[in-house]
Amino acid sequence: MRSLTQRSLTGQRAKGKGQTFTASERRLIARLRTPLDVQKYLNALPYNNEPPPGRATLRSFRGVVRHGTAHCLEAALFAATVLEQHGYPPLVISFESIDELDHVIFVYEHPKRGLTPLSSTGVRPRWGSVARSRDPGLHGRKPLFATPRALAASYLDTYVDLTGRITAFALVDLRVMGTYDWRLSGKNVWKVERMLLDTKHQPLRMPEGRFRAFRTRYRAFKAQYPDRKPLFYEGRDKWTPIPNHFLESLPRRSPNGRRRV
Repeated sequence: MRSLTQRSLTGQRAKGKGQTFTASERRLIARLRTPLDVQKYLNALPYNNEPPPGRATLRSFRGVVRHGTAHCLEAALFAATVLEQHGYPPLVISFESIDELDHVIFVYEHPKRGLTPLSSTGVRPRWGSVARSRDPGLHGRKPLFATPRALAASYLDTYVDLTGRITAFALVDLRVMGTYDWRLSGKNVWKVERMLLDTKHQPLRMPEGRFRAFRTRYRAFKAQYPDRKPLFYEGRDKWTPIPNHFLESLPRRSPNGRRRV
């Protein structure tokens, strides 16, 4: 993907209602040139738990910058706004779960050479993601997946906890929102959430036996380590970096092989 320079961002208007980025926003966007840059930036922000007595929020890119915190959908909107300025379409994947605790991630195509070409250029697109979550396995993925469905399926195992299980997903282009200002609004952008809820999702389920095995394993882990999150998943080499606090809280092995905290 071609990135915009600081100079080319000067005076850049956010697509949609035509609002312009501030000078500090332009500098931030110029610095966050790649999906990995954006993932690392979001990892450094505290997760927006919407703590009481405050109300629930759904902030735009501008709101995330001003408040310095983001939950999953806010992070997806932040990533979509930043990376749109570097040539990436504002695409997200929405997940539905049996416990109605849904998840949204920013997704992108990345040209990867040396594979079976899909065009005369010899470049085949590969899919990756940028995401934030309370759970380590629901963050970003490297651009190694052949299709959006394959990317979505990489979240099946890590979604399983005491109540969660993915049932469906949808790939959505946020440009369907037209002139609605989801990028720079100073207000909550609840219309985005409503649009995602109203979008038809495609079924995506893990085999029943695998689900039961992961649910059992998760329960056993939480019984032993109630304040920690598991990292026992396959395919972690396909994850992008996760926030350090997930790694710092891991139980470690002592030299004699026993677990220690």
